[in-house]
Amino acid sequence: MEFIATEEVRLDGFIAKHDEGLSRTKIQDAIKDGLVHVNGKVVKKPAHKLSPDDVVILDAKRFNEPSEEEVEIDAIDMEFDILFEDDAVMVINKPAGISVHPGHSMDKSEKTVLNGIRFLFEQRGIPFSPDAVLAHRLDKPTTGCLCVVKNYNSHAALQQQFQDRTITKHYIAIVVGIPEHKTATIDAPIGRSLTDRTKMNVVKTSTSREAKTTYTVIDHTNDASLLRCDLHTGRTHQIRVHLKSIGHSILGDEAYASVRSDEMTEQCHISGLCLHAESLTFLSPADNSEHTVVAPLGAAFMNALDATGLNYLPGANVTT
Repeated sequence: MEFIATEEVRLDGFIAKHDEGLSRTKIQDAIKDGLVHVNGKVVKKPAHKLSPDDVVILDAKRFNEPSEEEVEIDAIDMEFDILFEDDAVMVINKPAGISVHPGHSMDKSEKTVLNGIRFLFEQRGIPFSPDAVLAHRLDKPTTGCLCVVKNYNSHAALQQQFQDRTITKHYIAIVVGIPEHKTATIDAPIGRSLTDRTKMNVVKTSTSREAKTTYTVIDHTNDASLLRCDLHTGRTHQIRVHLKSIGHSILGDEAYASVRSDEMTEQCHISGLCLHAESLTFLSPADNSEHTVVAPLGAAFMNALDATGLNYLPGANVTT
């Protein structure tokens, strides 16, 4: 899709005006993902100021993926474990194997986290707006802390905390092998794979985005390690891609496996990705108080720990 600006205007506002079917949040995310060109150059700032006669080109295929608002979301009791709740937010322990929101390639009958959230909101008499209930997202196979917001003001406040990087997110992962350093920071840009557009990769292209992950080894055997990972940025598949890039793929990861991790996953009879969003620290918009929420491990992850001989103390070394 190609448009020509006729006045000075913000880029995200310009796109919203020309395609009313897209939410402002989706537009801003797409711009940050490098899906918009202005005068032949990728622009990743939603607030970029357009001038008259600027040519704006959108990646039509990606922009036309259905949003949550375009898919009917029924209320379904998914029996989520609610870890924390106040007037502004709730934090659930997301199960494995459930997408947080509908996608263009999904079967329309497939349940998502949004179905369960709608059920919880209807129970509480809270208006449900699919574009403003998720403060962040987790990959389909990832378990753990997922923050849900109850109104637009709270959504904006949490989004600002994520943008300012004042929210602390800890993950734990079981990886193949032992990293060379007990603790280290992986600072490597992430973008779409040049060979498989469904995957991400450490790559330097015009659409790559800064990505930074710090990991600490909290236990290891001769063959595997248990890591705690802290996200400084929140890119798609970030931890999975970064750990693979240093030769330590997460066990149970079908998308980013190595030969060694595949072999160990099979030998240990591991089912599912061994990546868990262990804790989340944030300021609640309800009263501006700080909360640290820790999500207990599921049975599959506990079985993987037993199979690999690794030890885990819940919440150990979680700092706020």
